[in-house]
Amino acid sequence: MEKVIVNDQIMNRSDASVDIEDRGYQFGDGVYEVIRVYGGQLFTGDEHLNRLYSSAEKINIAVPFQKGKLQSMLNKLIKENDIIDGSVYMQVTRGASPRNHVFPGEDVKPVLTAYTKVVARPEASLESGVEAIVADDIRWLRCDIKSLNLLPNLLAKQAAKEQGCYEAILHRSGTVTEGSASNAYIVSNGKVKTHPATNLILNGITRQVVMELCNYNNIPFSEEAFQLDELLEAEEIFVTSTTSEVMPIIRIDGKVVGDGKPGPLTRKLQSLFYEKIGVAHTK
Repeated sequence: MEKVIVNDQIMNRSDASVDIEDRGYQFGDGVYEVIRVYGGQLFTGDEHLNRLYSSAEKINIAVPFQKGKLQSMLNKLIKENDIIDGSVYMQVTRGASPRNHVFPGEDVKPVLTAYTKVVARPEASLESGVEAIVADDIRWLRCDIKSLNLLPNLLAKQAAKEQGCYEAILHRSGTVTEGSASNAYIVSNGKVKTHPATNLILNGITRQVVMELCNYNNIPFSEEAFQLDELLEAEEIFVTSTTSEVMPIIRIDGKVVGDGKPGPLTRKLQSLFYEKIGVAHTK
């Protein structure tokens, strides 16, 4: 039977419950993380947990456990659910209290929940590339916080799906920010570019891995904002996320990117990433 975490307890999912007045349910008043599991091990677990605690601190939520204890519980959950390749989802809300926009008193304790699932790597898409659309970035101005408030992201992702596409690349008045559920990159004149890690994007953990791979392998990389016309004229486009890894975009808003195939720098970064996570190349 599947196990989940509720606060400091690992229990059967069928026994788990959350109060109807939990502020995460009523207000989206909380933060979350998704950590990839490869070969039964958390990948970049420390980095994800650091971001969870940072996001929580930015909205004045105190995660009710030390990082070490939380990571130990997650590792135990992975083992009990026999997850080899998959993910762990966790969230921390401000807790349950009578509905009121004002934060509750100190007697209300944050609520942590977590669960696992089996997730197959998107090998076919990684090999062939995917399509994307462009959409207005209508999110709030604290995208650096990985909060539960994802409705604008969902609307953009749904619009992409309805057009037969994998992702929506967002922009604010022509300046490209990121994808609806990913960080976005272009290759221009042999250089990888992505939006700086400001309040307008989430500083993705896979984004940080890609930056390191570029630095270690002398691949030109720049954190600089770029415009829609640069996106549409780019030599290569790709997005990254915990579950998408390094995903090539081969068509955007119906326009072919490059020669319509994943480009050489994207392929190079894919290869380096596969080595990092310890899996065989897709091809």
